[in-house]
This record gives sequence, structure tokens and C-alpha cells, in this order.
Amino acid sequence: MTSTKEQIQAIRTALTPARMSTYEKAANSREGDDPSALNLYVWNAQLSGAFMAPLHICEVVVRNAISDALEEKYGQRWPWSSGFEQSLPSPPVGYNPRQDLFNARRGAHTAGKVIPELKFAFWQRMFTRRHDHRLWNAHLTRILPVLDATKSVQELRQDLYEDLEAIRRLRNRIAHHEPIFNRNLAEDFERISRLIAYRSTITANWMEAHQQVRALLATGP
Repeated sequence: MTSTKEQIQAIRTALTPARMSTYEKAANSREGDDPSALNLYVWNAQLSGAFMAPLHICEVVVRNAISDALEEKYGQRWPWSSGFEQSLPSPPVGYNPRQDLFNARRGAHTAGKVIPELKFAFWQRMFTRRHDHRLWNAHLTRILPVLDATKSVQELRQDLYEDLEAIRRLRNRIAHHEPIFNRNLAEDFERISRLIAYRSTITANWMEAHQQVRALLATGP
């Protein structure tokens, strides 16, 4: 029969000591048969999985809202609009939104096929001031009708950008199987829920009714 100590050591070796060291330090884990670091690891993995559904819904809702504004401005075939192309930055290094658009629409015939091919960064960077005059002054509160009416379009747009940046960082850590337990996860979840609610409170409530994040946060590792 495998002892608890042998089991912990086998799992630690399989996951690698370098990876486990983060969890051991956070859990103040003792060597030997102390399972606290592994418990934290499992809880972190379960939370990462639980966040995927709310993140999925949030991303789809936000990108469809932006597409709504783009269609109003550039027409149903906005991904092929030369005016929209020229509105996008095309830096020589780093992420290039214009090139991302070119790549996403290759072989596609409708905007609906292009939308899921665009990177998360594309949608986030639509909420920069370069698009205020073209899009957001006229369309921001229409596509996201539950935004705070006491704030200016510029303030709202900046808030959206910052919320999406925080979500992007969370999403990337989850995608790369990195620790998320040291984040303010309750705040992350509220941010996700809030972004969905800006578009549709009914959709936000539906997501809330089917999520598992809050229960895992309440139980802890």
C-alpha cells in the first residue's frame, strides 16, 4: 500500500518540484505527508476550470457587442471595409490589430466567421481613444446600455479597457496552467459579471445561475 508521503512525493515529481514550490510556499507546506500544497494545487485547478464558462460568455458577449457597433458604422461586411482597416493600428513590432484582421478574414465569407478568429487583444484594443470619434461617441451606450450614465464616454471606454486587461491576464494564466489563487478572484468574477451585465442583465443573471466559481471561493483549498 502506498503511504501518504509516497503519494505526495510521486505527485510532486510528476508535476515537478519547481511548479509545486509556488504552492508549497503559499501553503507553508511541510515536507513529508503534509497535503496542503497539493490541496491548494487542486483548488487552483478547479477554480481555473470553473472560470472558463463565465470567461467564455463574457468574451462572446463583448465581441458581439463591438461587432454590433462596427456593423452600424461600416456595414455587415465590416471586416472587409477599407475604412475600418485604416482605422486599425499596424505597428512594426508587437501585436498588430490590422494584421490580425487580415489573418482572421482569410478564407472567411461572413463577419460571423471572422469574429471568433480575432484575438482577445483585438477586442480589448477596440476600446482605445482612437475609436472614440468613429465608434464610441455614437454607439457605446447603445451597445452596452447598462453602463454608468453619470460617466463620460471616454471614462466608460477606459474602464472597459482596464476591465478587459484584467480579464485577459486572468484568461492567459488559466490557459497556461499558472496559479491564479493569489489574485483577487472575487473581484475578477465581479468584473466578468459586470461586463456581461452592461450588455444584458438577463444574460448576466443566467451566467450567475450556472457558474461554480462562488462555491469554490467559499470553500477554499
